[in-house]
Amino acid sequence: MTREEFRACVDDALQIIPQEFRDALTNIAIVVEDEPSAEQLAEVEIDGDDTLLGLYQGTPLPERQWAHGNVLPDKVTLFQGPMEEASADEDDLVVCIGETLIHEIGHYFGLSEEEISEIEEKYWGNLS
Repeated sequence: MTREEFRACVDDALQIIPQEFRDALTNIAIVVEDEPSAEQLAEVEIDGDDTLLGLYQGTPLPERQWAHGNVLPDKVTLFQGPMEEASADEDDLVVCIGETLIHEIGHYFGLSEEEISEIEEKYWGNLS
């Protein structure tokens, strides 16, 4: 899949994630890279058997100080290669991207892995 086709899938995924997550996407850059770097894998302590679909880099909202402002956007990186490998077809890829966006935006909100999992289960369960 070309990068343009993948970005079109990202646009589709943005339309299916919960409205409150879409509304929160202020000063956040969504970037697509082919594969995670060794540094990115080390940052989140992923070894060779696991994969990384996305990564949030920035200061979560609850950790920001009163003077936080005039800064570069937080960044959500989506890794095209691992997402394509984890998906059976284009529809599955859009869902994978949507799940990853929800997860990484959850980190922006300062949510724990458990809280993010609950949101994902509730939301994706309602789509069935």
